[in-house]
Amino acid sequence: MPKAEIGWERTTAEGVRLQVYAQRVSRDWRFFVRQRRYERWQPLPEPPLEDWLMLLDAVRRLVNRRRLHPDDEARLRRRIRERFPEEAV
Repeated sequence: MPKAEIGWERTTAEGVRLQVYAQRVSRDWRFFVRQRRYERWQPLPEPPLEDWLMLLDAVRRLVNRRRLHPDDEARLRRRIRERFPEEAV
């Protein structure tokens, strides 16, 4: 059962507007994407760095509101560093 869901919108390089949401299941984050409101959510197996950074920003805000633990932010930062070692997070 999902523990947390966080959603946002982004535009691709081709100009396509996408709705993205990330769902925390246990200690993992699963990403889903769709173009229009009534389409089915499709799993996004390899989310780009942009999506991970949007998720990190949302998690930081939820930590400030005391809806998530500070450990969740640290765990997410570690996960981003593992997937994108060349980026400074």
